[in-house]
Amino acid sequence: MNYEPVIGLEIHVEMLTESKMFCSCPVVDLTSAPPNSAVCPVCAGHPGTLPVPNVKAIEYGYMVAAALSCELATTSIFSRKNYFYPDLPKGYQITQYDHPIGQHGKITLFTSQGERHIRIRRVHLEEDTGKLTHAGSGKESHSLVDLNRSGVPLLEIVTEPDFHSAEEVRVYAEYLRALVRYLGVNSGDLEKGVMRIEPNISVRPVGDPKLGTKVEIKNLNSFRILEKGVDFEIQRHIQLLENGQPVLQETVGWDDTKQATYSQRSKEDAHDYRYFPEPDLPPITVDEAWLQELSAGLPESPWKKAERFMATYKLQTQEAWQLVSDLASANFFEAVLACSPFLPVRTVFSWVTGEMVALLGAQEKWFGDSPVSAQSLANLLDLVAKGDINQNTAKSILVEMAQSGKPAEQIVKDKNLVQVSDTVLITTFVRDAVVENPEEVASYRAGKTTVINFLFGQAMKKASGKANPQLMRAELERQLNNG
Repeated sequence: MNYEPVIGLEIHVEMLTESKMFCSCPVVDLTSAPPNSAVCPVCAGHPGTLPVPNVKAIEYGYMVAAALSCELATTSIFSRKNYFYPDLPKGYQITQYDHPIGQHGKITLFTSQGERHIRIRRVHLEEDTGKLTHAGSGKESHSLVDLNRSGVPLLEIVTEPDFHSAEEVRVYAEYLRALVRYLGVNSGDLEKGVMRIEPNISVRPVGDPKLGTKVEIKNLNSFRILEKGVDFEIQRHIQLLENGQPVLQETVGWDDTKQATYSQRSKEDAHDYRYFPEPDLPPITVDEAWLQELSAGLPESPWKKAERFMATYKLQTQEAWQLVSDLASANFFEAVLACSPFLPVRTVFSWVTGEMVALLGAQEKWFGDSPVSAQSLANLLDLVAKGDINQNTAKSILVEMAQSGKPAEQIVKDKNLVQVSDTVLITTFVRDAVVENPEEVASYRAGKTTVINFLFGQAMKKASGKANPQLMRAELERQLNNG
């Protein structure tokens, strides 16, 4: 029997605010702050404390909902989600359920299978839980609770079950991370747990309108693991059904060592949480004019920018997304083209995604703090386009520009790096390389044509790397073929 995966996605995004959702405790980096160093009676769940909503977190939530084309609510209501777990000090979580800030949104993905339209069920605000660390084994096993994360503003984005492959799930998650970084509401540092992805996976026979039993993979913070986990669950479900066994509704985790999921607990339904309106918080009411102003001030979304890059610059889907997945790299690319509009787009794309990425990676920097400005790179590429220097020379100049801060023109002048296009000199360089390497010349003439690359390198060495490569290769081929 042929089966079809049906997948929905929940993504939790920590809001990049200075303080927590309902108290004034600072939001700290869990990877560096001492455990339980940013905790007060409110986020620790002490009896008698009262929550006060974080206005900036609410604004950030509406920004994301608007960017996802949601219907924005002028009135939203916080509820209590009741369950008992050691990382939830109050015994309930303040969240939104029936009346979230946004509903019925949509997003268009560009995948290897073409465009895919994904519906957003809702976008809602809530507070994060604490963090548990499990240690030891057997009788020595124990768990440690860190409440630094308890109460941190959290935005949950829930889709309809519109995904049918692990690739679509991964692409959507990449799009959403790019969006929250564009909006400045989240850093996108998955490895720090500030964005956690939870797919709900089921399979059904192709053509069957009834959904299968779903299994949730909890708290994934890597696109690679997300794709592997979804693929694993799809195959596990199919194997169970083929063997006549039921799929249990449960929450599972991912074991990267075993490359497999493992059961954590049975999966609850909504009624198990006994939702009811939060009695300590009034409804959140916002002005319609404010919503319109907020929506009008949103930056261009990553997918709209990708569409524009494909239409304007004739880039392929993956090329456009390679640029727009990070706002700083997309802006740098367009800035280079603006500085020198006559440069070929393909040349700029190649240098920005190739040499610049390598240069910045080696220095542990990124485009936002690049030591080489867009104008400086444009000037360097102009020298290549005019034939003043060749590509290899330009690559070495780029490194020196980053180190010294000097402009390309100054480095070319100081080191006498102007490209050699004199045909007499090039003929001499090629002749010397041919004479000094008779065995390689014989191999070439015997049919081993790849040897020409070695001979080209030898001739280029004699020119100190400054010869015009096109003229050099043409002369090399002439001398080899004409004896």
